[in-house]
Amino acid sequence: MFFSVFIGGLIGFQIGKVTGLLIGAVIGYLISTTLRKKLTGGLLQVQKQFLESTFAVMGAMCKADGVVTQDEIQVAETLFTKLRLSPEQRETAKAAFGRGKADGFDLDAELAQLLKVTRGQRALLQMFLQVQMSAVAADGQIHPAEHDMLMRIARQLGLPDAQIEQLEAMLRGAYTGQAGGAGGVSSEQKLNDAYKVLGVDPSASDAELKKAYRKLMSQNHPDKLAGRGLPDSMREMAEEKTQEISNAYDIIKTARQ
Repeated sequence: MFFSVFIGGLIGFQIGKVTGLLIGAVIGYLISTTLRKKLTGGLLQVQKQFLESTFAVMGAMCKADGVVTQDEIQVAETLFTKLRLSPEQRETAKAAFGRGKADGFDLDAELAQLLKVTRGQRALLQMFLQVQMSAVAADGQIHPAEHDMLMRIARQLGLPDAQIEQLEAMLRGAYTGQAGGAGGVSSEQKLNDAYKVLGVDPSASDAELKKAYRKLMSQNHPDKLAGRGLPDSMREMAEEKTQEISNAYDIIKTARQ
């Protein structure tokens, strides 16, 4: 704001000396205030749509196999707590979840609205898909019907099929970590998953590996995602994703030593 006032005042002074300076400073202030309100309003709109679409699509995902179980409802409620939603946000999320699992829910229209509001920002859409996968895989597995819907969602959001594999690999890494390395995942599977998480081929050079790692860490930095419209309540999930990216990089570096 100070910069806008300064520039406005400077231009005004060049045109009309002291009077021009005052007028220019006021104009600079008004322009700065208007832009700030517009940007803030746009960000809030993205956050609101992101939250509503997250739980609406989650409701549809839970019904993908034909029925919404009590366990799946519990997963959604657990996510309410994990995301530290305010009472108002919780009610919004519950209503959206109910809307998503209702007959006649238009999944394509919901995703189209999300795409429009987020302007197709890939990092945000990837996080959206990650939340959906985390919810349906909370029991450690993904039903075939749920997997098919995830593929449909990814395609409509303009994300490549490989994105599903990347997130699935990320989830396996997360569950393995929670189990302290247990869970029947072999070292070979961990390494293969690590390459999928970073989106590189095992034949990639060390330089290519580092470049892919740094790019992913930059794209998924919680502060950067927040600036693009990721709700503050989902920051923890963004941090978890960067941790999985870092873990994958460490696994590959260790294997290459």
